[in-house]
Amino acid sequence: MPQLLIEIHSEEIPARMQPRAADDLQRLILDGFKAVGLKHGTAKAYATPRRLTLVVDDLDAAQADLREERRGPRVGAPDQAIDGFCTAAGVSRETLQVQETPKGNFYIAHIERRGRPTAEVIAELMANTLWNFPWPKSMRWGAGPDGVSSKLNWVRPIRSVIVLFGGQVVPFAIARGEDAGHGITAGNLTHGHRFMARGAIEVADFADYRAKLRAAHVILDVEERKAIIWAGAQKLAADAGLEVTPDPDLLDEVAGLVEWPVPLMGRIDDEFMAVPAEVLTSTMRANQKYFALRDPATGRMAPRFLTVANLVAKDGGASIAAGNERVLRARLSDAKFFWDQDLKTTLADRVPALDAIVFHAKLGTVGAKVARVRALAARIAGTIGADAALADRAALLAKADLVSGVVGEFPEVQGIMGRYYARKDGEDAAVADAIAEHWKPQGPSDQCPSAPVSVAVALADKIDTLAGFFAIDEKPTGSKDPFALRRAALGVIRLIVENGLRLPLKPLFGATADSLLEFFHDRLKVSLKDQGVAHDLINAVLGTGAPESGGEDDLTRLVRKVAALKSFLETEDGKNMLAAYRRASNILRIEEKKDGKSYAGPADRAQFAADEESALGARLDAAMPKARAALAQEDFAACMQALALLREPVDAFFEKVTVNADDPALRANRLKLLAEIRGALDEIADFSRIEG
Repeated sequence: MPQLLIEIHSEEIPARMQPRAADDLQRLILDGFKAVGLKHGTAKAYATPRRLTLVVDDLDAAQADLREERRGPRVGAPDQAIDGFCTAAGVSRETLQVQETPKGNFYIAHIERRGRPTAEVIAELMANTLWNFPWPKSMRWGAGPDGVSSKLNWVRPIRSVIVLFGGQVVPFAIARGEDAGHGITAGNLTHGHRFMARGAIEVADFADYRAKLRAAHVILDVEERKAIIWAGAQKLAADAGLEVTPDPDLLDEVAGLVEWPVPLMGRIDDEFMAVPAEVLTSTMRANQKYFALRDPATGRMAPRFLTVANLVAKDGGASIAAGNERVLRARLSDAKFFWDQDLKTTLADRVPALDAIVFHAKLGTVGAKVARVRALAARIAGTIGADAALADRAALLAKADLVSGVVGEFPEVQGIMGRYYARKDGEDAAVADAIAEHWKPQGPSDQCPSAPVSVAVALADKIDTLAGFFAIDEKPTGSKDPFALRRAALGVIRLIVENGLRLPLKPLFGATADSLLEFFHDRLKVSLKDQGVAHDLINAVLGTGAPESGGEDDLTRLVRKVAALKSFLETEDGKNMLAAYRRASNILRIEEKKDGKSYAGPADRAQFAADEESALGARLDAAMPKARAALAQEDFAACMQALALLREPVDAFFEKVTVNADDPALRANRLKLLAEIRGALDEIADFSRIEG
């Protein structure tokens, strides 16, 4: 079956946009095929700095013929509606038939169309794809062949387009009205490496395309480029007795900057090695896209760096490496200057300067925030067993490095520099670490602090931010979260749950307690969902609530209870108890509605007539004290085990006993027994909220 090859060749595509663009190209084209019923085999998209490529194997040569019966307006509808239906269905009014239905008579169109050749579909898809591609940022460029500028947007100017189906060029019309779309047409020509290949390259299919690009110094697959970069970097490092500091994100980015990667090593002047490694690495990584190296014997940063050229230089890369060293020297000179200047002032002396920095117009200065965080950190420290004096000192100094020269130039090392300065000032090690760690965790893969002082300050900082923005009604809405409050809440959840802290949150939230706790519950559902816990289990546990507060604000207790409930419901006993709960609840709901009153236990044991209801009553009397005692001690696993004891008598009751007995007193007593089952489970969790 025919193969489809698409290549859109352009000026340089930003590396960060390439993966998403390749996915979008594949999605748009394959969705188009699916919409018209075209089947295909494997498909794969590629991205390099100068091209997006898609290959689709085993694509149908044509659409299947279409036969469809489509119902239209009711007979007697306005002519305008009937004409519109005919136009949409592609039939004439004379061909409409009338169909009788229970809802009246309707016009019916019998549509028969021969399937179109796939090439026609591809031509339409290509035009739509080029005009509507979802680039996060795009541009218009110079005039087309007709001398008129086009409204066609692309991330960078398009140079050529290949569309080959079964080895044949698929022509398509890019022009829209008077807009020529730069006169873009499909062909079978592409170009190789910008500097190491000249002239156009004619291709016949994907295998031919890929081989000729490689011969023209273009490696199409980003994973192959990454492998070449990493292998080359490791060899250069090993030859120098060093090792490369792993940096997967940087590797991804660099692989998107080159079509023919050539790793090279450069040197860092010794005078800069006194500057903290984080500062050196930060500027190398962010500004120059260089990899850092380290000495495997000491683990310390080595005075070398690795860069990746996009060509094979005649001098072996010596000139390129020397040029990169000059550029890096200028950047590091700035860093060293700021570092030397910063060492002349203590962190404590920088604190007053925070009063001049606005945190938010409605929330005051950073200095005011520091004061609030100090008060909050002291309260939290007293609850979680951290040293209150050290937590207060760390909270006081936590933001002070924001007014240092290094952080002003390299904001990404905030906190890290504070730790360096604190150590230099002779601050306690716990204080220095807390200054660095109070920003953490900043994402799901970031390390979560565990030192008590660090945890206290990190919690205080995040809770102050959340409570403050909720108080001024700057809550996240939809996809908008300009102050990263969702991330802050997830950080608080991780700090509490991963450290097993027993920290009631509502007293710390102030006036925003109710809305902020609800926000935390929603974030907790997101967090647990990522761990495979369904939201309905959390709702079931929340349904019981904390009686004194009206909402569970002890996240550790909440998570442990959810985990125990999840484990219980994954067992046969748990599944059967859930089924029994639903059966009892349904019977009660129906009978209570019928009788116009509610039934509540306990049932009168003396009125039990059947052995099965006596057995169930006895088991409830034995199991529930154990369950309640375990619940009070927060031994949720033992609580669930106690509930599991109810399974057999419950099964026997529903199998042998008729609830709606002829004797009204007996019936009422059995309904009360069902109410006992429902109430017993509701003490543990609101089982009515469990779905499935």
